[in-house]
Amino acid sequence: MVVGGEGVCRPHSGNVSDHAPASLLTTVITSSFSLIYPLCASTCNMKSETDSSTESSTSRLDPSSWDILVLSTIIKILLFPAYRSTDFEVHRNWLAITHSLPISQWYYDSGVGPHDSPNFTCHSHKPVALDYPPFFAYFEKILSVPASFIDPSIVDLNNLNYNSWSVIVYQRSTVIITELLLGAVLLKFIRSAVDPSTQRIISASLFLHPGFLIIDHIHFQYNGFLFGILLWSILMARNGRKLASGILFAILLNFKHIYMYLAPAYFIYLLRSFCLSPSGNFEIKNFLSLANAVIAVFVLSLAPFALMGQMQQLISRLFPFTRGLNHAYWAPNAWALITAADRVLLKCLDYLLRFLRQLRCLYVGAQNSGKEVPINLAGVASTSRGLVGDTVFAVLPNVKPLHTFTITIALQSIVLIKLWFQPTYKSFLTALTLCGYSSYLFGWHVHEKAVLLILVPLSLLAAERHAYFRTFVIATVAGIFSLFPLLFTPAESVIEVVYSLVWFTLIYLPLSKRVYEYPKSLPYVILDVLEKFYLGGFILLQLFVAIFPLGISWYSRRKGLEQAVDERMEFLPLMMTSVYCAIGMVWGFLRLIFIYLHEDTSYQGQLSTIQ
Repeated sequence: MVVGGEGVCRPHSGNVSDHAPASLLTTVITSSFSLIYPLCASTCNMKSETDSSTESSTSRLDPSSWDILVLSTIIKILLFPAYRSTDFEVHRNWLAITHSLPISQWYYDSGVGPHDSPNFTCHSHKPVALDYPPFFAYFEKILSVPASFIDPSIVDLNNLNYNSWSVIVYQRSTVIITELLLGAVLLKFIRSAVDPSTQRIISASLFLHPGFLIIDHIHFQYNGFLFGILLWSILMARNGRKLASGILFAILLNFKHIYMYLAPAYFIYLLRSFCLSPSGNFEIKNFLSLANAVIAVFVLSLAPFALMGQMQQLISRLFPFTRGLNHAYWAPNAWALITAADRVLLKCLDYLLRFLRQLRCLYVGAQNSGKEVPINLAGVASTSRGLVGDTVFAVLPNVKPLHTFTITIALQSIVLIKLWFQPTYKSFLTALTLCGYSSYLFGWHVHEKAVLLILVPLSLLAAERHAYFRTFVIATVAGIFSLFPLLFTPAESVIEVVYSLVWFTLIYLPLSKRVYEYPKSLPYVILDVLEKFYLGGFILLQLFVAIFPLGISWYSRRKGLEQAVDERMEFLPLMMTSVYCAIGMVWGFLRLIFIYLHEDTSYQGQLSTIQ
C-alpha cells in the first residue's frame, strides 16, 4: 500500500533558489500576529451571534474574513523567493508535458524520472511523466494555457530546471488562486454551523494551517485546492446532500489517488445512509443515481486512456510498489518506530556480543562466524542511509506490502463496523479521519506530507469536546513538526517554526476555553501530565535538531574526521524527529479510536443539526 505522491529529494544547494531575506522573515512573522489576533479577538466576542445574522452576511465577506484573506495572501506573496523543492520543477515539467505533448504521451517518459530514482537532483536532464490521475493532468493542461502566453519558456519541454521570475511568480500564484476554493468552502462551513463563532476559529485555522504554508507555498504542491474539494464533499454530507458528496469525492479521487484511503468510510456511509432506508430497505433509485454519477466521473477521467490501451501504464505510474517500506525521511508512523527499534536491537546485539566475547562465553569459532544471532547483513546499512529504496531490517522480520495492506484493512474494518450501525455525520467524520489515520500509520512507503489526511478532518472535530480537542492538539503538534524537515534552509526553517508557534498559540487559546475539562480521576491526571511532558519535549527536540549539526561539524573539524562523521551522523536528527513525532501520532490514533468506539455517535453534537 503506497501512501503519497511526489518524491522528496533534496536538491544540491547550488540549485536552491535564493533564500528569503531577513526583511522577508520579519515581515512574515509580524504579519502572522496581525493576521490571527483580530480573528481571536472577534471570535471570543461572537458567542451571541445568531443564525439570522449569519444568513445576512452570506453575500459578502465580513471584515475578519477579509483580514485573513488579504494578510494571508501577503504572506504567501512574500514567500515567492523562498526555497523551492524539486516538486516545483516537477510541476513545471508537467505543464510542459500537457501543453507540448499529445495526451497519449502524458504518462510515458523517456527515461528514469525523479520519483523513481534515489539519485535524482535538479541536474536531471530527463522530463518525468505524470504520476497523478487524469483530472490533475487536465488541471495542469488548463494551467499551461495562460503560462504559454506569459512566458513560452515555461512550457518548453526541453527547458528543464527553468527558474526565471516568470515561472516562479506564475506557479506560486496558481497555488494561491486555486486555494481560494478551500477558503470558499470554509466560509460555507461557518455560515451553516450551529455555533458560527467556534466554526470560524476552526475554519480560520484550516485556511492558515502551517501544513499548507509549508507544503504548498514554500515546498510547492496544490494541497489547499485538493483539500478544498474534500471539505466541500464533507460539507455536502453534513448538509444532507449525500449524492453531491459522493460525486465530489469521486472527482477528488481522479485528481489525486492518495484520497482512496478515505474511500472505505465514504463507501459504508453512502451505502448505509443513502442507498438503504433507516428500516434497512434497499433504495434502488438512490443506488442507481449514485452509481451512475460515480461511474460517469471515472469514465470522463479514464476513457481517453482506456481507449488508447494505456490503463496498465497509467496504473503503473500511480501505484509504484517497487518503492520501499519507508521514504527517504521516515514518515512518523508505526513503521518508523519499528525501523528505529531494529536499529536499537542491532546496536544492543553488537554490544552484547562484544561483552560475551570478552567473557569468552561463546562457543568455538563464534568470533569468526558471526552466526550466533540471526542478523541480516543487508539490513545493517539499509534503514539508516536516508535514501529512497527498499527497507531491509537487520534483526526484525522484513515487512511486505501485503502485511501493511492487511493491517490497514483490519483497523479500518473495526471503525467501519460502527459506522455501518451508526451512519450519522459525526460518526462518518470520525471514521473518515480514522481511515486516513490507519493508512498513514501502517501504509506502504508513506510520505510525511500525507499527514494532512489526518490533520484536516480531525480539525473539524476539535471543538466537539475536550477528548477530541486533546487528540487534535497531540496529533497536530506531532504532525506539523514532522513537516519541518521538508524545509532545511536556515531562513525557511525559522519561518516555519515561528509561524507554527503563532498559529498554534492563537488557535489553541480560544478553543481550549470552549472545551477544556479538568481531569476527573487520578489516571486522567497522570495521563494529562504525561501528555504535557511529551508536548514540551518538542522544544528540546527542536533545539537538538538546530544545534546538533553545528556541534558535529565543529567536532569533525577539530578531530579531522569531517567526512566520516558527517556521513554517519547526518541522518540522526531526521531519525530523532521521525521517532519522536511517531510516538505522538500513534498515541493520537489510539486516543481517537478509543473515543470513537466508546462514544455514542448517533447524535450530532455541535457538528450539525442534520440527524
